[in-house]
Amino acid sequence: MLSETVFRSDDLPAADRFDCWRELVSRTHAPLELRSDHRADFRASQRVLDLGAVSVWPTTFQPVCFRRSSKLIRQSDPEGLHVSLPLSGALRTVRGEEEAEYGPDSLCVVDTSRTVDVHGGDGSLPHTGVGLEVPKALLPLPRNRLDHVTGLRLSVQEGFGALLRQLLTQLARGTDAYRPADGPRLGSVVVDLLSALFAQALEAESSLTPETRQETLVLRIRAFVRDHLHDPNLTPGAIAAANHISRSYLYRLFEHEEESIAAWIRGQRLEGARRDLAEPALGTTPIHAIAARWGFPRAADFTRAFRSAYGIPPRDYRQGAQGLPD
Repeated sequence: MLSETVFRSDDLPAADRFDCWRELVSRTHAPLELRSDHRADFRASQRVLDLGAVSVWPTTFQPVCFRRSSKLIRQSDPEGLHVSLPLSGALRTVRGEEEAEYGPDSLCVVDTSRTVDVHGGDGSLPHTGVGLEVPKALLPLPRNRLDHVTGLRLSVQEGFGALLRQLLTQLARGTDAYRPADGPRLGSVVVDLLSALFAQALEAESSLTPETRQETLVLRIRAFVRDHLHDPNLTPGAIAAANHISRSYLYRLFEHEEESIAAWIRGQRLEGARRDLAEPALGTTPIHAIAARWGFPRAADFTRAFRSAYGIPPRDYRQGAQGLPD
């Protein structure tokens, strides 16, 4: 799993919880003033995932107000952006006379160089979300354009926003599938997605490097494929057409990836079938039906591909995974 720091208020005496959590948040983001009606017995949990220069922190906390004041900015400014994805409970920002509210359908962006009050949680209900810290220097956008990002409402319902939400929520669920060395790679993916999202919102796509545009296109193609793995007509031609590129360009994009597009799709389908074979609720579903559902209409082809990928026939795998008798 990724390298991470875990905080649970229940591990501390009630009198120490609020101050310890405030110190952790200030180290993760930037120095902050915190206020809460619940500080006498504050409840919070937080995981800070190390993605190299980038950090992601899934968190749950009781209602609190974060303040980034002019005095604190003068004392210390890491020159970063904080991006919040609310999962439950709203976030409300106050910047001078301007107020904005963000829910699970949008991202809240805070600049460490600008004053702001952020109110998280509602009444007695806790707030749950995922925070993201990114140094501004990593984002390939002109600084004068980047200054406008905090005034935008960035949707996570479609496009690059949806891809970023998918990645952040996946990391929030757990990182067992990754090694510590994968952290910087994931950090690069996050920066590419965020850069593309900002550029699109600011209508400044031309400021992105060709490498960033290519990476985000590959991510978009992968997301499209995952959403259509059950479609028997999922071919390279269909994928290229849906993403408005030629089939030859699709192949060129994946020349720089670990697998060709066809091999990657095959691997994704085999992994989906493997999960279904291990699922007790599907124990009475014929193996050939599971194979067909994942794009293998011929049972013999599926058995060969499964044995090649996992070193065991699908029937034996199901019996072992579900503890079924031979």
